[in-house]
Amino acid sequence: MFILRLIANNLAPLTLLAAVAAYFVPELFLPVKPLISWFFGATMLALGVVLNPDELKETLNHPGQIGIGVITQYTVMPLAGFAAAWISGLPPALALGLIIVGCAPGAMASNVIVYLAGGAVAYSVALTTVSTLLAPLLTPALVKLLGGVFMPVPFWLMVQTILFTALFPLLAGMASRRLLGERLTLATELAPAVAALAIVVICGYVVAANQARLGEIGPTLFALVVLVNALGYITGWQLARLFRFDPSRRLALSIEIGMQNAGLGAVLALQHFDPETALPGALFATWCILTAAGATAYLRRRAAPPIPAPLP
Repeated sequence: MFILRLIANNLAPLTLLAAVAAYFVPELFLPVKPLISWFFGATMLALGVVLNPDELKETLNHPGQIGIGVITQYTVMPLAGFAAAWISGLPPALALGLIIVGCAPGAMASNVIVYLAGGAVAYSVALTTVSTLLAPLLTPALVKLLGGVFMPVPFWLMVQTILFTALFPLLAGMASRRLLGERLTLATELAPAVAALAIVVICGYVVAANQARLGEIGPTLFALVVLVNALGYITGWQLARLFRFDPSRRLALSIEIGMQNAGLGAVLALQHFDPETALPGALFATWCILTAAGATAYLRRRAAPPIPAPLP
């Protein structure tokens, strides 16, 4: 099980390594194109397996806080993505890709980051779950509303993609908890590693498919990804302060808003648009994982008790 924990706990460096490898040796990842939807379905199935209904009960007793979080998720990030795309003058395909990222639900990886950072894990899991359940309607609707300014958006086809690659696997994972019986412990240890590997492969493929384009638009697009990610963290934190959340929920909301399910965004882009449209999702997934992992390491060091001075 050491290997599984090693993979799950090192998502950030593995994603970065895959992106670099895909840029220099794209042939490593290009063959996985037909399997991209299956890889993402595996991440959502894994999320369903690790979701513990008992941990959600206390959080569900505070529906107002969940509502605030979900409304923030589906307003702040879509508007941030749209504003960045509009002001920057990106080509239509990349602009739409950035908007798709902003309209995605919360990411499974955010739950792990919240746990490592000492935030309210049950609250983070509740936000991810509710935003994912709403994604089949809200994500395509917001993409059509905002992204339709740049390109035609196939609303119903996107609904179907989210249902079959995100919602149904999530529900299947949750249902499988009872069927697994004694093997549930093994499955919950395996699931995070499976999800991590799937995200690594998806990001690697998108970078490989856009190798030539990265050299032209990479720096500008990367700067926009950094900006949108930072706006998510900051806005989530400030809104949590405004609504007087306790520090653990404040941290959870900040991470949840800043970390989008960019993997889903990349899959939607690959399914319904040019590969170029998936590039913002791959860059965002890589960057938000790196920033969240770095912030977590800082917070954990900050919270660690001081080492006592040696006796004279």
